[in-house]
Amino acid sequence: MSSRLALAPLSELASPSPEVGPADVDAEPVLAHEDDLPAHAPRTNTNTPHHTATAPQPTANAPAKSWVDPAALPAHAHATPVGGSAPAWVKALSYNTLMHYGVGPADAFGARVGRALRFTDVSVRPGAGAGGRLEATTTAEVAVTKHMLNGAGMLHGGCVAYLIDNCCSTPLVVLGLSTGTNGVGVTQALNILFHAPAPLGTTLQIVSTSIALGGRVMSARCEILDKDSGRTIASAFLSKMQPAKL
Repeated sequence: MSSRLALAPLSELASPSPEVGPADVDAEPVLAHEDDLPAHAPRTNTNTPHHTATAPQPTANAPAKSWVDPAALPAHAHATPVGGSAPAWVKALSYNTLMHYGVGPADAFGARVGRALRFTDVSVRPGAGAGGRLEATTTAEVAVTKHMLNGAGMLHGGCVAYLIDNCCSTPLVVLGLSTGTNGVGVTQALNILFHAPAPLGTTLQIVSTSIALGGRVMSARCEILDKDSGRTIASAFLSKMQPAKL
């Protein structure tokens, strides 16, 4: 197995993506060798064409099957290296979840924007709060292109909501994978504050951080920044839950 995902052909990208990640980032490969995986991590089925990750076999005491299992989703190649402290298998499965469940096929709503997202960092570390419980953070980038604008020539508020709903969900998936909990949910509430406009050509930096991950309810926060100026474009709070069934 290759230690790095193959680069996606440029022809598959619907819109130009910005150059992402500083040159000195020590990016991990997106896929890891199975010997490096913790006990609860899903294993790789090398008999499948894409070497997709498969979940461990259930035991008699295993909890009920989750409504969305990241390990059971098709593999999606990320076009650039992803930095950060999260294990490579966590980076891979969280991206698979975003692309399959969040972005969807090419004709899905907003898919052109979702497919242009590039993650530069996926990290898991002890949080600053009492007890030092784990906290997950993801950083993604995307350039504002013409089809993302409103009539005034600025980034559309609906596009901001789309980006936040998808990107702010990723640290919850990352944290869930890292702790053996399911962090995939449906959105209950999304509260967005719009701080500044973003014109054509702006490179957006989307930083999302987990807040809490419970048995069924979870929450995260997000900031969208102008990468070049550091100006805050929007900030948000996202609340999600795992449904009983769809």
